[in-house]
Amino acid sequence: MPIDEWLSSRLARTKAAGLYRSLKPPQAVAEAKRTNWASNDYLSLANDKRLIHAAETALRRFGAGSTGSRLTSGNTEWHEKLERKIAGFKQTEAALLFSSGYLANIGVLSSLPEKGDVILSDQLNHASIIDGCRISKADTVVYRHTDMNDLEEKLRTAQSRARCFIVTDGVFSMDGTIAPLDEIMLLAKRYRAFVIVDDAHATGVLGDAGRGTGEYFGVSPDVVIGTLSKAVGAEGGFVAGSKALIDFLLNHARTFIFQTAVPPASCAAACRALDIIKDSRDKRRLLQSSVTTIKRGLEDIGFTVKGEDTPIIPVMIGDPQKAVRFANGLKEKGIEAPAIRPPTVAEGESRIRLTVTADRKLRDIEALLEGFKLVGRELNLVK
Repeated sequence: MPIDEWLSSRLARTKAAGLYRSLKPPQAVAEAKRTNWASNDYLSLANDKRLIHAAETALRRFGAGSTGSRLTSGNTEWHEKLERKIAGFKQTEAALLFSSGYLANIGVLSSLPEKGDVILSDQLNHASIIDGCRISKADTVVYRHTDMNDLEEKLRTAQSRARCFIVTDGVFSMDGTIAPLDEIMLLAKRYRAFVIVDDAHATGVLGDAGRGTGEYFGVSPDVVIGTLSKAVGAEGGFVAGSKALIDFLLNHARTFIFQTAVPPASCAAACRALDIIKDSRDKRRLLQSSVTTIKRGLEDIGFTVKGEDTPIIPVMIGDPQKAVRFANGLKEKGIEAPAIRPPTVAEGESRIRLTVTADRKLRDIEALLEGFKLVGRELNLVK
């Protein structure tokens, strides 16, 4: 069978299951004048003039690209300045830039744990953590989502291993739940485990100064991973921790060693963003107020809503094809909110995933709730 025929048959099965995906045309949301409820730009910094000015200044001096990996020709003063800035922001000894948060997760999990070790991974961890665990030389054991009793049982069983690593998202990207990091740290101390936290969706959002899950719970994990492409509004990823950890990753993490560095302009923008984030307490309070208003409004209409005090609001639909119809119905009413389907989420848990950003006005929220009510009634999901 020719390869195209074989792939077409597989895609046909994807379409029949209601799981087919395609890219949106560039600028489709803006041109259609739809309100975007799918952005991870939580603090609305990606188009902030201060970040743009910082990026432009670095762009004129260093050019559009970094020209190589950090260990060859790609290291600049902006990379090192940003690493110092991240370490200060996360209150760690040091930090290391990666070209994305995905590469940071894979770099840590493929290089730190060794054969004979075990990684205990939350059931709902991000795909980048799952892929990092698959590449790792260590064995992986999955514990039920944020279930500390199950985690403790698996830690107890793993005590014969050389080392135990617990890896978790800080905020879970599809459910909007927060890892109970204080309890995880207590278990880690009791069972001599190391804790790795991916703070991609918590950085800039949780904690008084927006430092993330560690600040939110008042604890310090062994390894903090994050991204600069969400609340920070720029591009790239990072790992923060001890100087020994960062020196080890610089020498052993293949996704750092062999990857072209983040452009200096992105580093300059991220540096400016981190300064802004620390002083954005009012913006975080406004963001949380919007989240509370939306969740209460959706529940009053009759929807089942998941999530905790984060800008991620999953509205449960169940059937994947009905979720797609719901998303299309919202588009017709000027609302851009994606249908999330398997394999991203479990079978029977298809949903509309809303993300709230700090620039949403009351009129936007009112229009969102009205749109959900109308489409929900059209599809007989609410009364």
